[in-house]
Amino acid sequence: MGTDKACCFFGHRKINETPELIERITKEIEFLITENEVSIFYFGSKSQFDDLCHKVTTELKEKYPYIKRVYVRSAFQLIPDWYENSLLEHYEDTYFPEHIENAGKASYVERNQEMINKSDFCVVYYDENYAPPRRRNSRRDLTDYQPKSGTRLAYDYAVKKGKEIINVL
Repeated sequence: MGTDKACCFFGHRKINETPELIERITKEIEFLITENEVSIFYFGSKSQFDDLCHKVTTELKEKYPYIKRVYVRSAFQLIPDWYENSLLEHYEDTYFPEHIENAGKASYVERNQEMINKSDFCVVYYDENYAPPRRRNSRRDLTDYQPKSGTRLAYDYAVKKGKEIINVL
């Protein structure tokens, strides 16, 4: 049975979901459970990669019922009971990190850092050459800017924290 070792997931919003990718993710997660005694899995939201990892982990939960899926919210500090109950149909726990209460647009970055801090392992879908689409500063200011990749920020943070990173890309 697992210990309190943990793993988080983060990756680009859009991914190329293939049977090979699903197989690679499944093997990595199962290896973490069986060989590294990981029993807690932290999930964020807003990406196809998160959704795919949640699906795979949920399927593996049938074989390893003791594993725990935790949804870390980046918004909605206080949620109504109906919403929490809805989340708990898909996760064993959910919480909102208090320190990101006033983070604004940075809440996703800080939520990812929270998950990384609590994890021993990070399973990621990271392409170092990826850049998000260019954006305009505002409707009035027509100059474009290049936003930073949230996945790159999370990846760099995980490296800085010395986490074991498994890039399934």
